[in-house]
Amino acid sequence: MAQNNKLFRMGVNYVGNHGQSIANNRIARRMILNQAFKTAENGYRNNLRTKKFPVGVCEDRYEMNKAIIYTAERILTGDHPINDTFIKKLADIMVNNIAMDGGYVSAQQAFVERHGQRPPGFIVVSPTKSCNLYCTGCYANSGKATEKLSWDVFDRILTEAKDIFGNLFIVVSGGEPFTYKDQGKTLLDMVEKHNDMFFMSYTNSTLIDDATAKRLAELGNFSPAISVEGWRDRTDERRGKGTYDKILAAMASLRKYGVPFGISLTATKYNCEEILSDEFMDYFFMDQGAAYGWIFHYMPIGRSYTLDLMPTIEQRLWMWQRSWELVREKHIFLPDFWNHGTLVDGCIASGRSNGGGYVYINWDGKVMPCVFVPYSPTNINTVYAEGKDLNDVYEEAFFKDIRKWQAGYRNKNGNGKHGNLLAPCFIRDHHDVMREIVAKNEPDPENPPAEEALLDKEYMQGMIDYGKSYQELSAKVWDEKYIKNYDYDKALAELDAKK
Repeated sequence: MAQNNKLFRMGVNYVGNHGQSIANNRIARRMILNQAFKTAENGYRNNLRTKKFPVGVCEDRYEMNKAIIYTAERILTGDHPINDTFIKKLADIMVNNIAMDGGYVSAQQAFVERHGQRPPGFIVVSPTKSCNLYCTGCYANSGKATEKLSWDVFDRILTEAKDIFGNLFIVVSGGEPFTYKDQGKTLLDMVEKHNDMFFMSYTNSTLIDDATAKRLAELGNFSPAISVEGWRDRTDERRGKGTYDKILAAMASLRKYGVPFGISLTATKYNCEEILSDEFMDYFFMDQGAAYGWIFHYMPIGRSYTLDLMPTIEQRLWMWQRSWELVREKHIFLPDFWNHGTLVDGCIASGRSNGGGYVYINWDGKVMPCVFVPYSPTNINTVYAEGKDLNDVYEEAFFKDIRKWQAGYRNKNGNGKHGNLLAPCFIRDHHDVMREIVAKNEPDPENPPAEEALLDKEYMQGMIDYGKSYQELSAKVWDEKYIKNYDYDKALAELDAKK
């Protein structure tokens, strides 16, 4: 076994050190990609044979896995390839540190022994509320603000994410992350210190200039996910005149230095068709070189919250269908946080107990189950002052009650093994349940708008009605494509026929 590990490590190091050369070698590239597709297919076959998930769920996961492989090929060999530093860093972090060194695997095992379940898959941190823009309906209510995590607390969160949760992937949000500064040090100084982790940050990108892009290329462990609301008029309408052009300038700088970046799309009633059009997808993924994308549905929380901007239930179901068309036909890695619950067994808030979940920590230390559930049972600053750590945060009763509900929802349908994973969101699709758990635990609202939302009866009824209406609308699709689709033999035969 030790000899096999040594050989495997040598192979990984070779790929990391010579990744671009391998990518440019057509024969080597094809061999590696063929093996990757074979691995994805074998995973699909195994899911079908073990009957662990409904056939439709197995299909969804297979299609997204293929999209990931096609994405890797595109960013390695397309018109806008990433630089060698990222290839080496990803090899070091994702394979050497996780699969080989064992330290973070040991941390995860220790977590299981202590808590009886796997740790959260990652942490989202918003180190500052400050933002250089003032966007309409901002969920974080950001703008000109001074609230931020201290450097020492931010540093400790990342260290404990590794040592306690075994996490090597961190998502940074905001405010605008690139405005963070404490003790004379910036966000990228923190990224450099934790060079054994990989960071993805949601950003408006307007502070990414040539010098910043160059430093990102030198670091090799940070990828910006750039917020775009649609074409120029739509983006500038929400984010301010000239923002769209600044986004394109940032993307040009990132391409220049081979820094992989993605796009973050907030879908509303007014732009969902625009951002999911062929023209928009082709422009940002093929012409501009975005490597990946995330779809968020406008959530009525934060500044000037309103239900009027939410995609209608009919639009949401259309977005489910359209997003899977883009994944299958254009091979784009484009998860939709509200429509792709089949990929992750539903809601992932509160560090969900079966892995893959996350917790959120914002600029004043409040720890919340989700970026879009603005209620906090504890504060990381207080936790650390009391000599506690992330283990204690995980055991908060508010989070445990949410995880208990999630587990029950996943097993709601008996033989079907899942509740409707097209409508799994704790606050959006099951708002009445969210309010019951909030009332029981009495967590602190994140800000005045979050408190107002709890007292707003019209808002409460509108959210409850929306969730129930969408559950009813999507139930037929869920039943036909997923629950009633248990013909595993047919699915395996169709897979064989495609060869």
